[in-house]
Amino acid sequence: MTARSFDPARGRWIPWVFVGMMLLVIGVNAVLITSAVRSFTGTTTGHAYDRGRAYNHIIAEADRQAALGWGARVTLAEGTLSVAVADRAGAPVEGWLTGLLLRPLDGRTVPLDFTEVAPGRWSALALPPAAGQWEARLTLLDAAGQRLDIRQRVIAP
Repeated sequence: MTARSFDPARGRWIPWVFVGMMLLVIGVNAVLITSAVRSFTGTTTGHAYDRGRAYNHIIAEADRQAALGWGARVTLAEGTLSVAVADRAGAPVEGWLTGLLLRPLDGRTVPLDFTEVAPGRWSALALPPAAGQWEARLTLLDAAGQRLDIRQRVIAP
């Protein structure tokens, strides 16, 4: 039998591999933590506890609006926000439309001034200051006092 001689210089690099891997893990975690902290907008739900307790009212309101049978179509094109509202039978719903555009990312708003262009159709000049996703938050009030809340996402070029 041949005896192998132990060469201590041959395995010196092995502990440095472990140290290097740990430094790599720490470096990647530092980059991810920094990115997460810098990109958080701080936007949260205000009064979350109170909203949670009133959730049954939100469900009742959604049921009331569903019973109306009104449907809304919202489009944003060439700086104009167009809204069309029809009832269950397809007849236009007339009334007063108010609202704004809200950017969910940072909370910026753009007020909208609607003009009725035809029965059940409105348009407003809408020039969002940034491209991307915006939410149209609109309220339609008809002559009988019935209200429809419209929330629809639109993409600004």
